[in-house]
Amino acid sequence: MKLSRRGLLRSTAAAFAAPALSALGLASFSVAARADDKAWKHGLSLFGDVKYPADFKHFEYVKADAPQGGTVRMSGFGTFDNFNEVVALVKGNLAMGTNFINESLMTPSYDEVSTEYGLLADAVRHADDYSWVTYRINAKAKWWDGKPVTVDDVIFSFSVQKENRPDLAAYYRHVTKAENTGEREVTFTFDGPGNRELPHIVGQLSVYPKHWWEGKDKSGNKRDITATTLEIPLGSGPYRIKEFAPGRNIVYEKVADYWGKDLNVNIGTNNFAQIRFEYFRDTTVALEAFKGDQIDWRTETSAKDWATSYDFPALRDKKVVREEFPQTSSGVMQAFAFNIRRDKFKDARLRLAFNYAFDFDEMNKQLFYGAYKRIDSYFFGTELASSGLPQGIELEILNTVKDQVPADLFTKPYTNPSNGDQQAARTNLRTALTLLRDAGYEIRNTKLVNTKTGEQLGVEMLLVQPAFERVALFYKPALERLGIAVSVRTVDTSQYENRLRQWDYDIIVASWGESLSPGNEQRGFWGSQAADQPGSRNVVGIKNPAIDKLIDRVIFAKSREELVAATHALDRVLLWNHYVVPQWSYPFQRTARWDRFSHPETMPKYAASAFPTVWWWDQAKAAKATR
Repeated sequence: MKLSRRGLLRSTAAAFAAPALSALGLASFSVAARADDKAWKHGLSLFGDVKYPADFKHFEYVKADAPQGGTVRMSGFGTFDNFNEVVALVKGNLAMGTNFINESLMTPSYDEVSTEYGLLADAVRHADDYSWVTYRINAKAKWWDGKPVTVDDVIFSFSVQKENRPDLAAYYRHVTKAENTGEREVTFTFDGPGNRELPHIVGQLSVYPKHWWEGKDKSGNKRDITATTLEIPLGSGPYRIKEFAPGRNIVYEKVADYWGKDLNVNIGTNNFAQIRFEYFRDTTVALEAFKGDQIDWRTETSAKDWATSYDFPALRDKKVVREEFPQTSSGVMQAFAFNIRRDKFKDARLRLAFNYAFDFDEMNKQLFYGAYKRIDSYFFGTELASSGLPQGIELEILNTVKDQVPADLFTKPYTNPSNGDQQAARTNLRTALTLLRDAGYEIRNTKLVNTKTGEQLGVEMLLVQPAFERVALFYKPALERLGIAVSVRTVDTSQYENRLRQWDYDIIVASWGESLSPGNEQRGFWGSQAADQPGSRNVVGIKNPAIDKLIDRVIFAKSREELVAATHALDRVLLWNHYVVPQWSYPFQRTARWDRFSHPETMPKYAASAFPTVWWWDQAKAAKATR
């Protein structure tokens, strides 16, 4: 389950052509009778009970009486030309912060795993066999224009997103109906029982105002939710867009009469009067802007910059604070990802050869000051990461697909090639060359060519972040020593997104964040159906029946023990197919800030810094930092 972290910064994307409700099976038929005998709940937990009782006042990790006010300035990268989340994966570039505008039925707790409490909905109930779920809309929920949030808004939002967002088409694949089943009640019907995650992920549905999107703009033109727009949208959330300059900046202001300001899930959050994003096309320029007090908060992703670029007067004078927050909410796979839709990458031996050519140990020493650990799992950093040899329930699960997966995974633990010294690096290159020969290539006149066509193997590494150029250029010489022609190309955000949507790339740098309770989102990451959906997260192009079966085992797990075992099995099969060359990870979020803000003494366990969600403007600190 991939929770939509409302209030934590995100930028999403998607696309479509507005469907009739009947096209999604949303015809009206009553299921009220089967719902009537189920007790309403204020929250849902995937496994076990929720932590907070129905009458809880606020989450433990917030300061309930946090000061209100102040402006926080943050950075965005690239550009933006769109405020419409529904089409963001397939059209345009979505602006930072649109998650402040739109709300979901439920919202997560940041000190629990896979637990949600009511936001737009004030109650939920579901079948014992998880074949349907009903949400009751909060009677106080309203749009900024004063109109109530309705069941029709929810059904409309489900319809347009399932039809037009590639990620949600996979995520909500098993949700077959959404219908009005009572006053303020909307029921979602699933295509079968046993998928215990579905009630939760339906609760993550972003809800949009049907009446606004089906209305007309100031020029009298009918709005189109299937198109990008820079018209300031109507929402129900705590912040609205105050002003913006396309591609340069965007300012959000707190909504004074926000309907949900007194909800228990909102107490102690949304404390800033304004949130401002300044856009930069280069991370170096953004860092200099931070040093020059044009930006208040920075999340540092470069180990080099963290080690070398934070020696300036404001930091020495303690006006700037550096702080690391543990990343415990998710696992990650970050990697050089192959586009296996292209014939040259279809052989796993060739892909593995690229891993043998990657000298991470030397790169870590020279470029990253030894800060990183090599990723060896798609769920790196969590209990969901496979290790050693499969056994117990995991082995039982893998035996169901034994004839469809690499045999070595049953007898060998997965490890990445290790370098460490020049001799090991040379040995690994020889191993890589052997694998390439087995895959049908040979050296001719210093070039690695296909033995059937005589064509040299060439690859383009497509990048969108200039900071990754030094990584790709470090990797490039080893591949060239194998006779591979390598080009490194960095393009702007718009061109990069368009090429991804058209599957027009050889190798990209990709990352997949994994929650502590994986589920239906795995279809969008690795499922066969997603491989042909432009805008999906299956950038590799995986179409593997065994992986599809293992995804089902993850989704339909009946206990935490079975979920962990099924995830281990999925992880192991993904690793042994060598779809990517794993990169590196760091267990902390590196942050730097001008010392104008404060946070609660007890921070949420599963949200790293949780900035700006639980932070507030500290007037006393701000006065000192500005002198």
